[in-house]
Amino acid sequence: MKIILSNKCLLIILLLFISGAIQIQAETTTCNKPKSPCFLKKLPCPSECPTPYPSDAKAKVCYVNCNSPICRAECKTRKPNCGSPGAACLDPRFIGADGIVFYFHGKSNEHFSLVSDPNLQINARFIGLRPAGRPRDYTWIQALGILFDSQSFSVEATNAATWDDEVDHLKFSYSGKELVIPEGYPSVWKSPENELRVERTSSKNSVIVTLPEVAEISVSVVPVTKEDDRIHNYQIPSEDCFAHLEVQFRFYGLSSKVEGVLGRTYQPDFKNPAKPGVAMPVVGGENKYRTTSLLSADCDSCVFSPVGVVNKDESQVMNYGTLDCTGGAGRGNGIVCRK
Repeated sequence: MKIILSNKCLLIILLLFISGAIQIQAETTTCNKPKSPCFLKKLPCPSECPTPYPSDAKAKVCYVNCNSPICRAECKTRKPNCGSPGAACLDPRFIGADGIVFYFHGKSNEHFSLVSDPNLQINARFIGLRPAGRPRDYTWIQALGILFDSQSFSVEATNAATWDDEVDHLKFSYSGKELVIPEGYPSVWKSPENELRVERTSSKNSVIVTLPEVAEISVSVVPVTKEDDRIHNYQIPSEDCFAHLEVQFRFYGLSSKVEGVLGRTYQPDFKNPAKPGVAMPVVGGENKYRTTSLLSADCDSCVFSPVGVVNKDESQVMNYGTLDCTGGAGRGNGIVCRK
């Protein structure tokens, strides 16, 4: 039986909904981290992000920050926030766990350890160029290599002469074999043992990589824009738009001995060598953090063990969520926000 509502009835229903007399039940979300005080608690989603699985890829998602002692659902964007701690964007600009902005240039066509912990290794491959008369390479992160337990995973930006939003520029591998993740949102791939999950956060060029109870990594591919080229005088050639990755990390329990370009900022006694007040505070350490390949853990400061065993007596586990440091200061210099 077909029910037809008059315009007057529809108007009354709309007014009741606006007044709050009629409400749509919000979905709930759950923290699945066993050691969290929020473990398995069903928490209602905020009205600003009513579902953990929005049908619109641009919408914010509902989630529980399992590291917070306050058990409540919050909203977050699914793509990298380059203005928050854990971010690595641009050429490349990092924001450490302490909220301080710093640059690490490295060298083109070389690999560097971003994070090295006993059970996790994350490396980056840099691409770049050195225009005539310049003292160093301009560099960007082209790929991430992740080692965990006895497995490996990589995500990289494929080369492109010109940028096209309608083309997917992401390439994946798992344990040495190419991995195909169908385009489209949401498209999800899980490893056989469920120790790794990759989910597209848009139909093309953006994913979230999740290692349960270890890390969550938001990744997007972007080109060097003509505006950035003009501002920084990169002198980008016409045959390459230098497609690269913007990434943001969320960690769920790093040891106190964590190392790496970004990882060391999560040490409890870390003192950032970046000079405050400098427009582009650059930190070094190329020799300490250089690895021989994207999926190796052989840098001088690397502490990753393929066994992945952490001595609990030595592991001062720290939980850093992704802070929201937006509001105008996110892309500035120096201190962005503090934990």
